[in-house]
Amino acid sequence: MDKKEIDKNLRSYAKYYRKILENEEIGNADERMTLYETRLRNMYNSEEFAKHNIYPSINIYFVYAVIAMCLELKDAGYADDRIVPMVEKSMEGRWSAFVKILKFIDLFPFCFSVVRIWNRSDHADRVKDSSITYDDFSLGKKKIEYNICKCMYVEMFAHYGIRPLCKIFCNTDLIAYSGLTRHVKFVRHSDLSDGTACFDEIFRK
Repeated sequence: MDKKEIDKNLRSYAKYYRKILENEEIGNADERMTLYETRLRNMYNSEEFAKHNIYPSINIYFVYAVIAMCLELKDAGYADDRIVPMVEKSMEGRWSAFVKILKFIDLFPFCFSVVRIWNRSDHADRVKDSSITYDDFSLGKKKIEYNICKCMYVEMFAHYGIRPLCKIFCNTDLIAYSGLTRHVKFVRHSDLSDGTACFDEIFRK
């Protein structure tokens, strides 16, 4: 594994864990940061990482960084229903600019057409690299609907025994569509973090 690549990603993602420690006023921050960075470095150098790092449509470095955060917080005694909002809050800045762009796009009546293009492109990328397996995918002019039976995000979390905490990534769709409310309605019926399928419908208003 390229040490420079590992170091770069450690610097990039460790700041989110530092933010969690600050937000929650968790003591021994420097010691906890050392434990987190050591864990994440070992995970980046693991055989599991090499096996998972084959999907171009997934930022595996980021996924593993979040998994490491969850494992550290679990070891510190936090329950799943606390960890999810803790991690999400630490990444508010990561999403704020993107949501602002979406809110601008949401001003225009062609918004659903843009969403349709995004979903078509994402579906093609996921099918191409087999990172997501669809039972069905329907791209209509007034409604998009899909049912996912297997997702490598969830599989990676499950590998480390924390499948329910993949809710952090499942919720990114909810965050994105929160910026699209005038012309688009996003309905999530279930996701794979705690269910047997990810079933979403996206309607044109």
